[in-house]
Amino acid sequence: MKTVSKLLTVLAGAVMALSFSVGTYVSASTQSYGPDWSKYQGSYGKYGTSKDQFVIAQVGGTYGGYYVDQPTYRTQVASAIAAGKRAHTYIWYQVGGSTSLANAALSRFLPRVQTPKGSIVALDYEAGASSSKQANTNAILYGMNRIKAAGYTPVLYSGKYYLAEHTYYNQINSAYPTSLWLAGYPMRGVQTLAPFRYFPSMDGVALWQFTDNYGTTGLDGSVDLTGVTHKGYYGSYKTAT
Repeated sequence: MKTVSKLLTVLAGAVMALSFSVGTYVSASTQSYGPDWSKYQGSYGKYGTSKDQFVIAQVGGTYGGYYVDQPTYRTQVASAIAAGKRAHTYIWYQVGGSTSLANAALSRFLPRVQTPKGSIVALDYEAGASSSKQANTNAILYGMNRIKAAGYTPVLYSGKYYLAEHTYYNQINSAYPTSLWLAGYPMRGVQTLAPFRYFPSMDGVALWQFTDNYGTTGLDGSVDLTGVTHKGYYGSYKTAT
C-alpha cells in the first residue's frame, strides 16, 4: 500500500483540521487499532503497539493482469489468529475499469482467503485507474459483489482524492454503505493514536488508515471506527492452516 496516491492524502489531511467526534462513529468499547501486512512484515507480521486487536494481511494482487502472490499470507494469518487477533484479508486490485480482469483476480484470490467467513476482504484500489469513471466504478462494485457472494465482508481501500478523481464514489457508498477503508496521513513521524482532529471527512468511512509509521517506520496503522473488524469473529471460526 505504498503509492503516490497515498502521499497525496498526507498533504490533504494536513490542511483538513476538521471537527470529529469518535462517538459519532463508534463506542469506546468497539473502537480498535491494528496494522496491515504484506511480505514486507515477514512471515509472522509486526505489530505497532501492544493494544493492537486486528490485522489485515495481503493475500496477493493483480497489476493489470500480472499476478503477485504473497507467500507470507498464510503464516501471517495463522500467527495473528493464534495470538488472539482478528485477522482479515486484502487484495491489491489494479484492474482499472476491466471487469474481466476483476473476474480473473477474484477467481484467483478468493479461494485462497484463510480468514473466517464474514471477515473483511478489502479491495486495494489506489493505482491503475482507467480514464472512465463509470468503468472503474463498475469494476469496484463487481469485486465487492463477488466478495459478498463468497461470504465475506466487502471493504474498499483507497484515498479520498483518488476516489473523487477516478470513480463515482456515491454509487459505491450507496451499494455498500460504510464500507470504506480510507487512507489519510495528516501527521509526520511515528504515530500510535489516530489524530482525530485531522480526520479526512468522507461519507461511509469504516476504517481510517492514519499513518504509515505505526509504532515503527514503514508500518501502516488503522483505526476501526465502526466495529467492522469484528465481522467474522462473533462466534466460532476456522484457523488458518
